[in-house]
Amino acid sequence: MQKPTRTFIYGIILGILGIVLFSSKAVMVKLAYRYEVDPVSVLLLRMIFAFPFYVVVAYVYRNKNYSDEITAKDYYWVIIFGIVGYYLASYFDFIGLTYIKASLERIILFLYPTIVLLLNKIFLKKPITKIQAGAIALTYLGIIIAFGDEVSISGSDTYLGGFFIILSAIAYASYLVGSGWLIPKFGVVKFTSYAMLVSCFCVFIHYSLTTEASIFNLPWQVYFLGFLIAIFATVIPSYLVSASIEMINSSNFAVIAGIGPISTIILAAIFLNEKLTLLQLFGALVVIVGILLVSLKTGKNKAL
Repeated sequence: MQKPTRTFIYGIILGILGIVLFSSKAVMVKLAYRYEVDPVSVLLLRMIFAFPFYVVVAYVYRNKNYSDEITAKDYYWVIIFGIVGYYLASYFDFIGLTYIKASLERIILFLYPTIVLLLNKIFLKKPITKIQAGAIALTYLGIIIAFGDEVSISGSDTYLGGFFIILSAIAYASYLVGSGWLIPKFGVVKFTSYAMLVSCFCVFIHYSLTTEASIFNLPWQVYFLGFLIAIFATVIPSYLVSASIEMINSSNFAVIAGIGPISTIILAAIFLNEKLTLLQLFGALVVIVGILLVSLKTGKNKAL
């Protein structure tokens, strides 16, 4: 049955807005780093400001289950996937951003749909078609082009930054593969809220164990950026994307998801004065085309 035109248009608008807001995260994190603040502190501020919103949403949806078969074991898995999918993925991402450009970070993170396919192949024995295999090869060729050119410009630290961003993509892809059977039980909104709350607690514990500096002595600009990252690059887009996928389905969302890296490149150029070389832009285009081929084939693309 075809979606009503107005609903479809609204779904596209919500999806584009969510993707652009998500893509602004790396830019705002890089802006915060200009004030000599460490990644864990920025991550902590993100979670502190986001925490109340997820508490409210989790409370409102506490009794809304989509299945009567939710067990205590399911909640244990929510904790595990909250740690992997949001805490570790965010931590690796924030570390990686200390070494590489925001625009390059988004290009690398955009690989996660290919990692989902590979993990499904390894652990769930799901076959990869020839088209998917070709698309995966195309995306990694694009990364080699863009990443290799950046190494020649910025030096070997780029390897370390890229390594952490790839770890972030792997963590998030693992979350998508493993949590797929839980989301139908809890519902997207409730599951996302619970997983984010787990992530918040992990960051709170991480900060208390590893950082001696006070969170109250930072420049006001860092607090402001932390608030923006939490609300406009985390909370709001997480629900906008969920609503968009529900309205236009994941296959159609996959088409507009390609805006993510483009949006980050534009925002990074405006606010960070980052500039990609023509070779890096070509590599980014190759990655986007490859991911679109993968996403359209699988219909399982989601935003990061």
